[in-house]
Amino acid sequence: MDFLISAIPLVPLIGFLLNGIINKKMPQSLVGIIASGTVLFSFLISCYLFLQINNGSIKESYYSMFSWINAGSLNLGLSFLVDRLSVIMLLVVTGVGFLIHVYSIGYMKHDEDYSRFMSYLNLFIFFMLLLVMGSNYVVMFAGWEGVGLCSYLLIGFWFKNNDYNKAANKAFIMNRIGDLGFLLGLFLMYQTFSSLEFKDVFAAAGNYPSGDATLTAIALFLFIGAVGKSAQIPLYTWLPDAMAGPTPVSALIHAATMVTAGVYMVIRSNVIYTLAPFAGEIVAVIGLVTALMAASIGLKQNDIKKVLAYSTVSQLGYMFVALGVGAYTTALFHVVTHAFFKALLFLCAGSVIHAMSGEQDIRRMGGLKKYLPITHFTFLMGVLAISGVPLFSGFFSKDEILAVTWTYSPVMFTILAITSVLTATYMFRLYWLTFYGDFRGTHHQKEHLHESPSSMTVPLIILAVFSVIGGYIGMPEYINEKLGTHHVFTQFLNPIIYSPKEFILSHTFEFTLLIGTIIGLAIIYVMTKNMYVRDKVVPEDDSQTKSFQKVLANKYYVDELYDMIIRKPLEAFGELFYKIFDISIIDGIVNFIPRATNLTSSGLRLLQNGSVGFYLVSMVIGIILIFVFKMLL
Repeated sequence: MDFLISAIPLVPLIGFLLNGIINKKMPQSLVGIIASGTVLFSFLISCYLFLQINNGSIKESYYSMFSWINAGSLNLGLSFLVDRLSVIMLLVVTGVGFLIHVYSIGYMKHDEDYSRFMSYLNLFIFFMLLLVMGSNYVVMFAGWEGVGLCSYLLIGFWFKNNDYNKAANKAFIMNRIGDLGFLLGLFLMYQTFSSLEFKDVFAAAGNYPSGDATLTAIALFLFIGAVGKSAQIPLYTWLPDAMAGPTPVSALIHAATMVTAGVYMVIRSNVIYTLAPFAGEIVAVIGLVTALMAASIGLKQNDIKKVLAYSTVSQLGYMFVALGVGAYTTALFHVVTHAFFKALLFLCAGSVIHAMSGEQDIRRMGGLKKYLPITHFTFLMGVLAISGVPLFSGFFSKDEILAVTWTYSPVMFTILAITSVLTATYMFRLYWLTFYGDFRGTHHQKEHLHESPSSMTVPLIILAVFSVIGGYIGMPEYINEKLGTHHVFTQFLNPIIYSPKEFILSHTFEFTLLIGTIIGLAIIYVMTKNMYVRDKVVPEDDSQTKSFQKVLANKYYVDELYDMIIRKPLEAFGELFYKIFDISIIDGIVNFIPRATNLTSSGLRLLQNGSVGFYLVSMVIGIILIFVFKMLL
């Protein structure tokens, strides 16, 4: 068992080393097989461990590879923990990650740095597995920093474009802000509990009273880290810019790995957050504002990947609302379903971009349904899932979040419901403009429209299937009662949740929510279809208008605000220090020393070069100084 646990992260690492070191000596097909095969191997082991945990053969399994840090009373090993929470994340990371690797074989095969790209994907998977498998916060943090590094490498993969480099720098720097909060949380945690091992920290935290100030501070510091990694307000602007990377990178970052790290960390730390209700309220409010703000921005984006990027930010807001109200299993349920339909949507977007010769503006698309039948159908499945259409995966997880939020705060429920309406609106807008109506691209693009190869379409079909059926592991209570079943997902995860909350809802409310969802989605479907298909409305450039649409098109001017209140003052401050301290003082001191040395040596040299005139002048000056000295005395 120990060998299998250690093999899960190490096999993708071996794939990275093979493709990264000897890639030029291997054929491209072998590079793809190694990169995808290593992740598939980890997925198969994860499936085996899941079956062992599910049937009760093992409850949880620890494995320490070696002693890592020994400093004073701090003793930490590079150790792994496989339990009910981590095994779910392992299945998501390796399962969806494998499909993205396979997709990348077709999408990136013509890129000159194909081998480097595949090796980076393997490294990304390795660090994400390290993050979710670590049995202490230090191993988690090592994986946390690793995925940040890989995001930088992959977002700026096409580094010859300077704008892509800026996007990569932005992602890396903004994540460092959140990581500082994470580190402060770890310092305070160690000072409080004298350990960073999960089992020790959680056991000790359980002895503290609810609302303890220290626990609240730790929870808030950790949440700052989650805000950066999972793109919540105010550290969310890096995520839309991360679309600079190749589309498989967008799918990997947005669906199965990096952005879910913050959600996973909070769920893993559920003992601390349960005992720090104030921190939970902050988490819920930040998530709520993020969900609404990102969804409203998505209404006016015309880049196919940017729409999906803001959708990701909004869906992450949903997850944090669920975390904030204490519905940890519900949040993870949405992580799982979101991984299916968001990976699907991004990969479909990549298929569209591939067919459109790199075009990403939906205003220059249209009518692609007949040219890309598989991409069209699978994209539709993703749209229906994320919009929360009943019987699709997103319906079960999103409506569960809405339901638990209702028991916590009707006001928050109302705002989330409005956000759901916005989500369905911009997703159907994206769907109609891309696949229906007249083709609005160039004649050259139209001549080259074609469906993607099977290496790209097969992953789409698999993800589409899970986008449809993935939600049945967590059906609503009224359905479970009729069928005599249980909420499978909650039942599986409850043993690792500290004091699980019961969210009791009347069947009347649940039926009302279902009927309201159906009616609302039907209205949005008809309204958007009439606008973009029947009336053939094509969005204009709203960034130049004077209405509120300009504010949405310019993303609430958040980047401009950061530029004005942070970047420019810091640059001006740095320029001031550069001119005064660096040039005048530091450089002045450094330059004065050789000048003084030169001046002194030039004077002393006159004593040795036989200059009679200098000797006479020196004697006269010496005599005068002697007379002056005698007269003063």
